[in-house]
Amino acid sequence: MSKTVFSKEDRKRLVEAIRKAEKNTSGEIRVHLDNKCPEELMDRAAFIFEELKMHKTKLRNGVLFYLAIEDRLFAILGDAGINQKVPEGFWDEIKSEMLVLLKSNDPVGALEKGILMAGEQLKAHFPYQSDDVNELSDEISIGK
Repeated sequence: MSKTVFSKEDRKRLVEAIRKAEKNTSGEIRVHLDNKCPEELMDRAAFIFEELKMHKTKLRNGVLFYLAIEDRLFAILGDAGINQKVPEGFWDEIKSEMLVLLKSNDPVGALEKGILMAGEQLKAHFPYQSDDVNELSDEISIGK
């Protein structure tokens, strides 16, 4: 189970990274962990995106980091609002940075780096507003 791969401290570190990334933006970031990816990677990421109601944010500026631990697969999925704003190839740039850390067996560091990089883009395109509310949980969601 993914819970055993990521310790309580690891999950706390990721939640702190999400909160830091979201501090200066109205954007929303979520992390979902599965042991195995039961279908095509992007289909699964899109399913989880919808399950977590990430498409329901006011500005459509949610970002999902999806990892299938045993299958060694990961995806980053941004909603329509953020995808219209970020430069072409932006998600690939984050994935490349994360891949270096994943290959050195540091999945927590990889996620943390990706989350903070996404947060910078969210901050640039969706700055924090005084009436901003945290629309989605910062907690890590864990599947099967």
